[in-house]
Amino acid sequence: MGPHIAILAHGDFPSSGACLEVLRTADLRVCCDGAAASLINAGLEPDYIVGDMDSLPGDLQARFADRIRRCSGQEDNDMTKAFHFALSLNPSRITILGATGAREDHTLGNISLLLDYAAEAPCPIEMLTDYGRFAVIRDSATMSATPGQEISIFCFDSSVRITAEGLQYPTDKVVFDSLWKGTLNVAAADRFTLHLSHPCGVLVYFAQER
Repeated sequence: MGPHIAILAHGDFPSSGACLEVLRTADLRVCCDGAAASLINAGLEPDYIVGDMDSLPGDLQARFADRIRRCSGQEDNDMTKAFHFALSLNPSRITILGATGAREDHTLGNISLLLDYAAEAPCPIEMLTDYGRFAVIRDSATMSATPGQEISIFCFDSSVRITAEGLQYPTDKVVFDSLWKGTLNVAAADRFTLHLSHPCGVLVYFAQER
């Protein structure tokens, strides 16, 4: 079995217990170049640093020279470069952290990229934030939850119809032509099922339990 890889992006450094536990216990930590300093300041070290190194101070570039994987080019952001590098390590699981906060355009772009990553990754992949987590399904699926947990559904295919079992509010008449359309639902049981009318990428957000 391959390693569980935590990818740390250069948004707000995570502060929740769940996020920090992943950073501490992951088999490998892959940092976007600008995020490495934040990880080091938190008392942890990167196993790899990926990017063009324009955001990594020179002293850290010298200190971690053997862990740097330099990737130039502007067609992909550093999080995508880190993701593609992580795939080369044959992971069993990928968790992305630090992808939200700071600039809102980066936050929206990074969240939407999770759909592209899930289409490429041969293993489970999710994005963890201080407030919850994003998972991806590409066809009908059953997922675990806690009764009362807030669930939001995001889809960029307005032709899909999603029928839910185990959620408080029905979704079968929702037309997913705007980001808010499938938000703010609630788990009514310890699992719920989303039936998709046809395969497509769907982001499912699980709010952190209170």
